[in-house]
Amino acid sequence: MGEQHLSYRIIVSGGGTGGHIFPAIAIARALQQQCPDIQILFVGAKGKMEMEKVPQAGYPIHALDIRGMDRSHWWKNIMLPYLILKSLAQARQVLRTFKPHAVVGVGGYASFPMLFAAQQAGIYTFIQEQNSFAGKANQWLGKKATCIFVAYEGMEKFFPKQKIVITGNPVRQDILLTQMTREEACHYFGLNPQYPVVLVVGGSQGAHSINKAILKQVKELVTRHIQLIWQTGKRDYAEIQQQAGQLSGIEVMPFIQEMGKAYAAADVVVSRAGAIAIAELSVMQKPAILVPFPYAAEDHQTHNAQMLVRDQAAWMVSDDEAGEKLVPAIMALCADEEKRKSLSAHIAKWAIRDADQQIARNILNVLQHEH
Repeated sequence: MGEQHLSYRIIVSGGGTGGHIFPAIAIARALQQQCPDIQILFVGAKGKMEMEKVPQAGYPIHALDIRGMDRSHWWKNIMLPYLILKSLAQARQVLRTFKPHAVVGVGGYASFPMLFAAQQAGIYTFIQEQNSFAGKANQWLGKKATCIFVAYEGMEKFFPKQKIVITGNPVRQDILLTQMTREEACHYFGLNPQYPVVLVVGGSQGAHSINKAILKQVKELVTRHIQLIWQTGKRDYAEIQQQAGQLSGIEVMPFIQEMGKAYAAADVVVSRAGAIAIAELSVMQKPAILVPFPYAAEDHQTHNAQMLVRDQAAWMVSDDEAGEKLVPAIMALCADEEKRKSLSAHIAKWAIRDADQQIARNILNVLQHEH
């Protein structure tokens, strides 16, 4: 059995937002745990968040000159065909120098040129499709992919059925490993454990509409002794800190490093409906009010949220109604313990704790059978 001694080289490509980067790092760690002498190279998009987060996690990363469609300023897309061709040439160059046994795409801009170049070169490609509604690029790449890891049932309407493996979405390990009681977590954030705590997160970059809706009625929450741990994103931080940061029981931060502790303190979570946010809420069994980001590709966040609402596993407030409906929903859920327990029990059924290990095992199985 000499197969175990092969040192595999694997490229993990994609990124753009925390929702793509955290799972990518989780998959890389799981691959390393199962095959310690594996070599992993990340490929990301120049100027995006992965260029900072991946090296922090201890992995090398190579940048492609790629960016996404700008849906609001058409003239900014003039350079896009050139950038796609350039990034494909860069991706081919990476393949020639690194010579990977497999390429794993986690979504995000860099994923497409890297997977496409690998498929043309006859290299194994694996797609991790996070959403309940697959994007066009992944559907197209899925035809030639070796295997597609999905988080939800019913994905054969997007992908060849025999290639689908249901693994769930990988969750950040530091969240799973937090061993803190609610009371300790409240004290950590300087909050009073006797009153309800609402965690507000708008994804890694914050969510302007959620921020605006809460800022407008933040005094209402304070008078009802509802406390907030509020991740604002960089853009809105200064304004919110100035207007609400001094109020009692309101903790304002541009980005929460200690997300596990924030979940531990929270009675209710207000969040976008990205697939990874939902995976985390399920594992942490948190009652959630989801406000889907309406401009996500193919409006997949709304699909994600509606699926949970149908299962009585979350509440949903649409983005354009957040201004009038979000704060009343927060107050209603904070006041209703039975409802919180029921949401918590239903969302827990969606939890998969070892998705990263399952994905790694599948990739390594394919490689070991070939060599």
